Amino acid sequence: MIKTAATYHVPVLLKESIDGLNIHPEGIYVDVTFGGGGHSREILSRLSEKGHLFSFDQDADAEENIKTLSDLREMPKNFTFVRSNFRYLRNWMQYYGIERIDGLLGDLGVSSHHFDDEERGFSFRFDAPLDMRMNKRAGRTAADILENYKEEELANIFYLYGELRNSRQIAAAVMENRQKNPIRTTKDFQAVVEPLFRKERGKKETAKLFQALRIEVNHEMDALREMLEAAKDLLRPGGRLSVITYHSLEDRLVKNIMKSGNIEGKIKKDFYGNVDAPFRLINNKIIAPSKEEQAINPRSRSAKLRIAEKMPNEHEG
Repeated sequence: MIKTAATYHVPVLLKESIDGLNIHPEGIYVDVTFGGGGHSREILSRLSEKGHLFSFDQDADAEENIKTLSDLREMPKNFTFVRSNFRYLRNWMQYYGIERIDGLLGDLGVSSHHFDDEERGFSFRFDAPLDMRMNKRAGRTAADILENYKEEELANIFYLYGELRNSRQIAAAVMENRQKNPIRTTKDFQAVVEPLFRKERGKKETAKLFQALRIEVNHEMDALREMLEAAKDLLRPGGRLSVITYHSLEDRLVKNIMKSGNIEGKIKKDFYGNVDAPFRLINNKIIAPSKEEQAINPRSRSAKLRIAEKMPNEHEG
């Protein structure tokens, strides 16, 4: 199947998330999850030639979608693609001489392209090598993790990232089976875990298990923590943070940074008892896709959008 930007990833909550950035035509913006380029395209449509957009993606496949951003043969002059993990946001902004940004967008969902690519191992729909790396150039694969992690480490991953109550049982089954035969493909893994799930919940539980492995392979939680901390420092007063999450752990980190200014969610108060936080919430309640959007794009069902604005800092000039 030939991948186009449209099939690579359907942008979720497109209008809501971009409206939430409150874009200034001459501002500097960052899209930390370029993917199919849908959100980036919309941001660029609202920028003048004096504005600029930096878009991040560590997947080489995503780079092919740059050509859809413009009708021109050349890349828009107010656009820079950064082929890197967004955890290095601070480093790259420093590299480009950017001290402050006016807004940052993050759509933390896995692109449809990854789930539909039969060779990447993100989905149990296909018999494929257990890879799951967003960046195919480096790092351990999912098969490496199943082969080398200790039982307790596997159980923790399945419980924390997959929210599976029988995580210890799954880890024990992996340990027992890998001594007999290596677990190298999606079907190998399915054969090990399938007997541990009730038939009516088998697909849902297996999806959670694959999700847990993917998060560990790509160090997604660590990367998100580092990016959010960098975004907090880089945003200028009045700048906006617009983030779409799909998993409770992701959402908790985003919620914490927006409400308290730190990943742990520890509320700090000033001498008078007022909450001392760097952000003002734009939406007190999460924004979810409409029923119409969910019907068109079922993968948007678990999406949650949070938006916050950077407050003025008396210590900043």
